[in-house]
Amino acid sequence: MKKLTIVTALLSSLAFVGTTAHAYQTEVNGNYNYLDPDNGSGVSTFGASGTYYFNPVQTRNAPLAEAAFLDRASNVSVGGVYGDNSGTKNTSIGIAGEYYVPNSDFYLGAGVAREENKIKNLNDTKTTRYNAEVGYLPAPGLLVALGLQGYDTKNGGDDVDPTLRAKYVTQVGQHDVNLEARGVFGNNDNKQYYVAGDYYIDKTLSVGADYQRDKALNLDQWGITAKKFLSQQVSVDGRLGFGDDYNTYSVGASYRF
Repeated sequence: MKKLTIVTALLSSLAFVGTTAHAYQTEVNGNYNYLDPDNGSGVSTFGASGTYYFNPVQTRNAPLAEAAFLDRASNVSVGGVYGDNSGTKNTSIGIAGEYYVPNSDFYLGAGVAREENKIKNLNDTKTTRYNAEVGYLPAPGLLVALGLQGYDTKNGGDDVDPTLRAKYVTQVGQHDVNLEARGVFGNNDNKQYYVAGDYYIDKTLSVGADYQRDKALNLDQWGITAKKFLSQQVSVDGRLGFGDDYNTYSVGASYRF
């Protein structure tokens, strides 16, 4: 059975929201994800996360979704995912952090998560996943980071692989765009690739597309995304994903304060 962490579709409101400067220091998020295979039963999961920024994030005149990145806001976050489908329970909980070194252009990031899969009448599977990276911001809105990603399954396998990631927020004409790419370069089938782009119609509304491939999970999917801030504090988002023999759907909402 394929395991997917994918997510997905929602059409957001087009109501206008002002973008005067507004600071926030905490953001909480909830989401629902549904995997719809061509054959077999669907799979539902629920997720929640929270992020605390060490200093208030200034939105200024940036796209609201990119405010923390453009403000180089160091933070710590926690999150979890839960699913219970046809005798299979999946849980995951993790913690991560980002640190922008003061008075420099260097960046540090790390995270660790614990996954547990319980299948009726079978042994449980417990896996610890972790990652760490070091980055540099050579220009405003541009981050390039090198790192390592690994996993350790209890009574199973383990591995560590190098990663490369880039993110760039800039303007094209009168509009902002966000471009992202990430690769995991492991041995044999342990290779992952991800590219994504977002186009900001205004500072509160974006539409985008992405493509992701994970050879280990036999995952090959592209998707379309949208995110809308209904106010300075509240946003909704969604993604619709298309795989070879399944579709995925996700909706989420966030609140800042």
